[in-house]
Amino acid sequence: MQEYKIRIHDLPKDERPRERLIKNGASALSDSELLAIILRTGSKQENVINLSQRILKEYNIKQLSQINLTQLMKVHGIKESKAAQIAACFEIARRLETFKDEDKQKINSPEDVYRRIYPKIREQKKELFIELCLDTKNQIIKEETISIGSLNANIVHPREVFKLALAESAAHIIVVHNHPSGDPTPSREDIEITQKLVETGNIMGITLLDHVIIGDGRHFSMKEAGHI
Repeated sequence: MQEYKIRIHDLPKDERPRERLIKNGASALSDSELLAIILRTGSKQENVINLSQRILKEYNIKQLSQINLTQLMKVHGIKESKAAQIAACFEIARRLETFKDEDKQKINSPEDVYRRIYPKIREQKKELFIELCLDTKNQIIKEETISIGSLNANIVHPREVFKLALAESAAHIIVVHNHPSGDPTPSREDIEITQKLVETGNIMGITLLDHVIIGDGRHFSMKEAGHI
């Protein structure tokens, strides 16, 4: 009489590796369960959990990370695709050990803001209102265009500005907009929105460091002009 081999789908749902990971998180799973998720399927002879357990009896995690595809394919039940899945998983882990975020640009002056933004907007015929979210070291963690206005007007509400700042856990913000006329001299509306942003930031604990207006090869700093 042929022996019955239990399949993954024969297990109760809450005992299947993938469902357990979704419910409890990856840290709750054993090594063999994690490997089973990577391999996805077993064979006619054994389910993927049994296959994973057998592999880890032959090789521990460190050994498994070091053997090449040819050696992996010598394990019964491991063919080229599964060997590639295992190798890719450990290669990602190795790269994570040496991974470094790209250096974040630090903003030290209105000139830094101008040099970053001007090349992106010099040909624009409409006003763009751009927000820079900064960390406690004044490094940029997010840059986003908040609104696009008409040829001579751009209406911005503090709600949109601080919604992004909160989402990014910003310590400070700088806002920037362009004057398509080429003259960066602030309008009355520019000064008013700056004051509203300062007031809102004071309430929310997020500092508006500057509002920089960019013209044609020139810029204006609300901070330097004493409006902040």
